[in-house]
Amino acid sequence: MWKLLFIPLLAASGHVFAALPSAVDGQPLPSLAPVLEEVTPSVVNVYTRTRVQVRSPLMDDPLFRRFFSLPDVPRERVSQSLGSGVIVDAAAGYVLTNNHVIENADDIAVSLQDGRSLQAELVGRDADTDLAVIRIPAEGLSALALADSSELRVGDFVVAVGNPFGLGQTVTSGIVSALGRAGVRGLEFQNFIQTDASINPGNSGGALINLRGELVGINSAIFTPSGGNVGIGFAIPSSMARYVMEQLILYGEVRRGTLGVSVQDLSLELAEAFSVAPGSGVLVAEIVRGSVADMAGLQPGDVLTGLAQRSIRNAQDFMNAEGQAPVGEPLTVTYLRDGRSREARLKLAPTPRVQGGELDGRLRGALFTELDAGDRARGLSGVLLESLERDSRLAYKGLRPGDVITAVNRQPVTGMVAFQALLETPQGRLLLQLRRGREAYIVQID
Repeated sequence: MWKLLFIPLLAASGHVFAALPSAVDGQPLPSLAPVLEEVTPSVVNVYTRTRVQVRSPLMDDPLFRRFFSLPDVPRERVSQSLGSGVIVDAAAGYVLTNNHVIENADDIAVSLQDGRSLQAELVGRDADTDLAVIRIPAEGLSALALADSSELRVGDFVVAVGNPFGLGQTVTSGIVSALGRAGVRGLEFQNFIQTDASINPGNSGGALINLRGELVGINSAIFTPSGGNVGIGFAIPSSMARYVMEQLILYGEVRRGTLGVSVQDLSLELAEAFSVAPGSGVLVAEIVRGSVADMAGLQPGDVLTGLAQRSIRNAQDFMNAEGQAPVGEPLTVTYLRDGRSREARLKLAPTPRVQGGELDGRLRGALFTELDAGDRARGLSGVLLESLERDSRLAYKGLRPGDVITAVNRQPVTGMVAFQALLETPQGRLLLQLRRGREAYIVQID
């Protein structure tokens, strides 16, 4: 299970050790200090405050409120969290961090190494990659250069810089333990760098750098079956972070497109049946009628091997490539059919999105979009509740971003077209059937 946990720290023992000499036989000892002197001013501490309304069930009883002369106003609780961030543009004041660090925050503050504390504004965030960009109005900032994370190799030395447990800026070192890791729940696009550099709560959003002082990743999560650090940390590669950051700065969101296909991994049996090597592509299981893939001539049974100059080995590779391919620009898809290699030139179509208020006033404050290839590959059918305003009617009824609407008034939702058609039909009540993880619910919207 992937989780971030706060654990107590042990006090340091009272032993005193002799200091190492600065040089041996006239040769200086290796040290990361010169690199870190350049890097650490670019890594900041991020503090957030979130106001949450708390309402006791007794407040719903009018006799209770009248007896105690209580106003019908919910109380407010303020929760605080902390994390880290990386200055990536000194002139504009852009700071890259994790989405889960600032998600739903009402106030965001940034503390710099020189002691300055500044209010930050949200530029944009992307829940599917767990990345966000905030901006601070400051002068004299220092930014980190982004390296090409595709050049990383297992065994390369890396250094993690962040704010673990709110202690203040801390540096740990290790190596790249693995590349291309996936499996973190709740994220669609995953291509993690695994490292044994110590990463703890509060390190989220901090920097993973190489020995040249360049940013190779944004620290995001740890694997901790025991509740403590076991030397398995994960960072979002800088190449993915660069693309998401540029989209967030330009549009305030990541504009993704879709081929209109559902894919699945090639098992040994399927690989043998289609005469391909296992791990050499993904099988097209379904084509959405009228999609760009349909118009380009792709068919169920084709084996996709490349997209936009990226090799495709499995379904996660396909999702990552589709999620980072530019919308509306020509790209090439390579695939196998009947043992022969083929190519198709096409342009990704924007993922359809609809504001709920345009369909039904009761859905105001909600944004719906088509399911992506990964959801369809898992057998899901419906539309995704992508975002939701906290004071909306759906939020009051308990719906959350990430819920999948599978039926409207007991009529199945096969996609956005069907969803729109069902809501355009005159009706009094509105019953939404939804799926959240492995659970299914029915909610009536008044």
